Amino acid sequence: LSNMSSLDKERLVGLYLNSRSQVIHEEVISIGSLTTNIIHPREVLKPAVEFSAVAVILAHNHPSGNVSPSDEDISITKQIVEAGKILGIEILDHIIITKNKYKSILE
Repeated sequence: LSNMSSLDKERLVGLYLNSRSQVIHEEVISIGSLTTNIIHPREVLKPAVEFSAVAVILAHNHPSGNVSPSDEDISITKQIVEAGKILGIEILDHIIITKNKYKSILE
């Protein structure tokens, strides 16, 4: 996902994993603007259901260079984790990527 560090718009990517933690699908879920990206749990989990994934790793970039998660980042991550629990799909992590750093929201 290092290629996300130089993007000029926020982009959310999902890595969908099988029961052996192997990536079975990678998808750009949404592309936003310089400072925001609209994310909904159903858009994140739809490919997980389609590809029979048991877990998901999410990543999005912050073109601003600020690696700290926003309140919105934390809130939507919690919503996605809860929705995943209902479907039996584990959200392993949500990573923020900047030009020189990365940070786990769930860590």
